[in-house]
Amino acid sequence: MTSITHCLARHAIETPFEAIPQANFDAARLLMLDTLAVAWAGADAPGCPETHAMLSEEGGREDATVWAYGGRLPVTSAAFINGMTAAAIEYDSIGFGAAVHVNIAVLPAALAIAERQRVSGRDFLAALVLGCDITHRFAASAAYPNRGFHFTAAMGGFGAAAACARLLNLSIEQTQHALGIAFLQASGTQQANIQPSLTKRMLSAFAARSGVYAALLAQRGITAPPDVIEGKFGFYALYQQGDADKLTHELGKRFDNDRASIKKYPSCGCNHTAIDATLSLVRQYDLDPDDVLAIEAIITPYMERIVGGDYDPSGDAQVAAQFNLRYSIACALVRRRLGLAEIQPEAARDPVIAAHIGKIVLKVDPVQTGTRGPVELQVRTRKHGKLVCRVEDVAGSEGRPIPHEEVEHKFRECFTASKWPLTEAHYARLKVRVHELHQFPDMALFFGDIL
Repeated sequence: MTSITHCLARHAIETPFEAIPQANFDAARLLMLDTLAVAWAGADAPGCPETHAMLSEEGGREDATVWAYGGRLPVTSAAFINGMTAAAIEYDSIGFGAAVHVNIAVLPAALAIAERQRVSGRDFLAALVLGCDITHRFAASAAYPNRGFHFTAAMGGFGAAAACARLLNLSIEQTQHALGIAFLQASGTQQANIQPSLTKRMLSAFAARSGVYAALLAQRGITAPPDVIEGKFGFYALYQQGDADKLTHELGKRFDNDRASIKKYPSCGCNHTAIDATLSLVRQYDLDPDDVLAIEAIITPYMERIVGGDYDPSGDAQVAAQFNLRYSIACALVRRRLGLAEIQPEAARDPVIAAHIGKIVLKVDPVQTGTRGPVELQVRTRKHGKLVCRVEDVAGSEGRPIPHEEVEHKFRECFTASKWPLTEAHYARLKVRVHELHQFPDMALFFGDIL
């Protein structure tokens, strides 16, 4: 019987460009631009400059571009630091329903290999769609509740390896080995979410690098077990139970890379519905924070698990702010927004915001199974009495698209807020290049006149 790993390998290698719908290419372009934008904004986030400095000191062959910073590094190093900066400010796209950040794992790997191999934009675009498709399918096939492995870190390497294998022109057999090698490197735990630390922003970086490394090793003839997904000690047995039929259903006919939402706030997705609810009440009633007596947030068990802990910004303040629901609500109440400025360490330690965190009580509704919603906010005030707002799902999810002008504003803010900003002319050039990828002749030149 043909293994699941073999089916995925064949899908990655044999699916022709022409079989991929235009809508999936359009989604790949938009999410690529989103990923580059948040990586630019994340390049000076704590931990990223230090990691870049270490990799630069190690040096090596100049294979691929380092986003935002400029310069080139070996392909594995470039994939790692680009995967880290893309994740750093928690502003990257996230899968519909499944809690997986696909593009920050697959794009850094695929783009690094594409530059090294000097492939065409057309070939790169197909590999990107297929790698993201495979990772989305993994996450969607997983049974819930999540056992505690971080889906991006544990699953992202499969999609990254598949995309890199296609760009390296590996055979189906070699690609199957690449997927197996990626599995042998898979790890990553949600402990980094609930005990905020800088390693949280490295989870996608490990996945991106493992995908590159796996494909390059397979190219050299390194073999791996053939049944790493459904085997006795494979992914489903050890990491997360899953539905193999769901993983492969309509493989090659339906492409799931478009099943991702662009984020509205630079914060863990589990905070977004509560931020929306808070801002809705603040704007509707012109709420004064001091008029608020108490806030009860009714949330799902998964939300409580990831962002429901006590707020402690004494360590890694930015990560603490990004992964705490109480901070998110208090910040939105006080500042009437939650943008890039609100995740900086000085905002995370703002005593004015801190003064309102104690008013917030979280209540878990055990019936709910959502990862990012619904949330119901019940606010007691002096002036308006009791106010209630319920938000079912995050902005950007199916049925709640973010308006184009808001997406464009996000991109511009991210590219210009960086310590290494793009000029207006360079940003315009990058947008055109992303949208015309299918015509670009050599990915080694992609950043040539931009960085």
